[in-house]
Amino acid sequence: VGDQKIKVIRAVRELTGLGLREARDLVAAAPAVVKEAVDAEQAEQVIATLVEAGASTERRPATS
Repeated sequence: VGDQKIKVIRAVRELTGLGLREARDLVAAAPAVVKEAVDAEQAEQVIATLVEAGASTERRPATS
């Protein structure tokens, strides 16, 4: 999560539509999956949003 935990929680809420508690729990459980089954363009947008908020990210390869 990094030093910007509140900004990351806000970004997760924006990206997922989760409530404050759920987003906070997701961030606290990091590393965690924020979004699944998205196309490459949307994945890059999610990564950019999280990195801009102060999080570190990892893109997982698609599984069949």
